[in-house]
Amino acid sequence: MKRPASAKRATPDKKDLERLSAFRYQLRRFLRYSEEVTQAEGVTALQYQLLLHVVGFPERNWAYVGELAERLQAAPNGTAALVNRCELAGLVVRKPARDDRRQVEVHLTAKGERCLMKLARLHLAEIDSLGWLISASE
Repeated sequence: MKRPASAKRATPDKKDLERLSAFRYQLRRFLRYSEEVTQAEGVTALQYQLLLHVVGFPERNWAYVGELAERLQAAPNGTAALVNRCELAGLVVRKPARDDRRQVEVHLTAKGERCLMKLARLHLAEIDSLGWLISASE
């Protein structure tokens, strides 16, 4: 992972530590919220993240397992196991890739899409309440 130029700065001062502390606190609050609302919907936070990343790629509404592993920062075999669990729950379906049969596309089912949309709406409202500015990066 490439470190940003700002990582080369001198020892952090008190204000830097306060900013880091506040950021980690708000991040943890958001993650706890996410855990609670996903559990209430009957899925895990990791399953929700997988659903989100399946449709989170620009220009398409599906993803390869390897892409999902990268987005989740997880091992490909662990991601494949997560896809299996989501498939058993009726949230996703696998389809052979159109251009390379060795690859597998992961698509949401209607149930997966309903679950994702409900949870995404709740997560966006929470982000708005925290005053965060989130933009897509490429």
